[in-house]
Amino acid sequence: MTSKLVIISTLVASAAAFAPSAPKAAFKTSLNGDARSPDGLGVDPGPLDLFDPLGFVDDVESFPRRRAVEIKHGRIAMAAFIGMMVQELGVTFPGSLDLAGDYPFADVLKDGMGFPALSNIPSFGVVQILLFGALAETVAMPAGEYTGGPQDLPGGYDGSSGTIPGGYPFTTQIEDADARDRALNVEIQNGRAAMLGVTGAMMHSCLDSCDHHFFYPITHN
Repeated sequence: MTSKLVIISTLVASAAAFAPSAPKAAFKTSLNGDARSPDGLGVDPGPLDLFDPLGFVDDVESFPRRRAVEIKHGRIAMAAFIGMMVQELGVTFPGSLDLAGDYPFADVLKDGMGFPALSNIPSFGVVQILLFGALAETVAMPAGEYTGGPQDLPGGYDGSSGTIPGGYPFTTQIEDADARDRALNVEIQNGRAAMLGVTGAMMHSCLDSCDHHFFYPITHN
């Protein structure tokens, strides 16, 4: 169920993230990373280096929004991949999604992982997912907020006073510049890998000849 929640939240996040927003102040950063990137982040230390075939880094004005969208989608994809892995290994919540017991958690994946599983979620459950995504995009982590938190970092958020704490989401802010840049880059790189992994897993699960994907050797041993 976790991956289904995350997948639908991704769709909501995508729509809100690409919606027009009010103009923001000029983008500033105190990061000490790679100078070829407007915010100093996202440059692969390995063979890919600065992989930007479309030249997005040259558009400095819209870059903060692109970075915030990338980070947000990466976070959703990382959570989705963990959800896919856990469920394919047979770990699900007990009971059902509805009070009548017509939609057991264990049956969500009976028709496959990803989009096919949506048919095994009650309609009101889908509405709840969409509502949760809308609240996240407008209150908790507004789609038009590209930087935020105590250090005003890319992907950070200011939260909502009295209900949602702000931050980046570290409980303790990293003050050391090198350690902070490394942590931010690790999140970006892992998010990129997760977006590719989740996309591949969802496409693979929709193929008629494939019942499972990454964990077949484990689940069929």
